[in-house]
Amino acid sequence: MAVFTFMNATTDVQTNEHKLHMDRMYRFQRHFYDATRAYYLLGRDQMLRELAPPENSFVFEVGCGTGRNLVQAAKLYPTCQFIGIDISDEMLLTAANKMSVAGLTDKVSLFQADATNLENHPALSKRRYDRIYFSYTLSMIPEWQTAIVTAASLLSDTGQLHIVDFGPCSGLPKPFKGALYRWLSAFDVTPRDALAKAVSITGYDAQQSLSHRGYAAHLKLTRKQP
Repeated sequence: MAVFTFMNATTDVQTNEHKLHMDRMYRFQRHFYDATRAYYLLGRDQMLRELAPPENSFVFEVGCGTGRNLVQAAKLYPTCQFIGIDISDEMLLTAANKMSVAGLTDKVSLFQADATNLENHPALSKRRYDRIYFSYTLSMIPEWQTAIVTAASLLSDTGQLHIVDFGPCSGLPKPFKGALYRWLSAFDVTPRDALAKAVSITGYDAQQSLSHRGYAAHLKLTRKQP
C-alpha cells in the first residue's frame, strides 16, 4: 500500500481541533465518500481538463480527500508528477490505498498538512508548482481566504491556481439554493458566496466561469507577467 507523510503536530489549537473534527467525520464516510459525492460535486472533471499543465510539470491538489481527483488527473497528464495534501489522516489512508491500487505510487506523493500553513511545510514549500487546484475544499476550510493566498504563493512564475466549488445556483429554481445550503450545513460545508471577490489578489489575474446552471463556480488565477 502507498504511504503518506505526516507533518509534525501543530501547536495551533484551532488547527488541531479542525483536524480532529475532520478525522471523526471521515473515519467511516471515507469508505463510501466517492460513491455519494459523484452526484453533487459537479464540475470536477471539467476543472481537471482545464488544468492543461505543461509536460513533466508538478501538479498540486490542496485537500485531496480520497484521492479521486489525483487518479483522474494522473490519467489525463501521464508525464506529470502529483502532490496531494489533506488535513485528515483518515482521508489520506483511503487516498494512499487508491494510489496503490491504481499503480500511481511513483507519480503521486501524499502529505498530511494544513492548507493555511503550506509555506512552512519542510517538504512542500521548497518547490514551486505549475498547477495548484482546490476541488470543493474551500467550503470546508475555516480560513479559506488564507488557504487561497497561501497556495497562490507557491505557484511558479507561469503557474495557475484552479478552483471549483459551489456556485450561486443562478440558473436553478430560487428555493434550490436555500435547500442545498441547509443540507450542506449538516456536513459542515459552507459555500463561499464571496469566493470571486476573494481571488482578487494583488499580482494575479482572475477569471471566473459557471457550469451546471450556476451550481458550480470555476476560478483561475494566473500570475501577472512583468
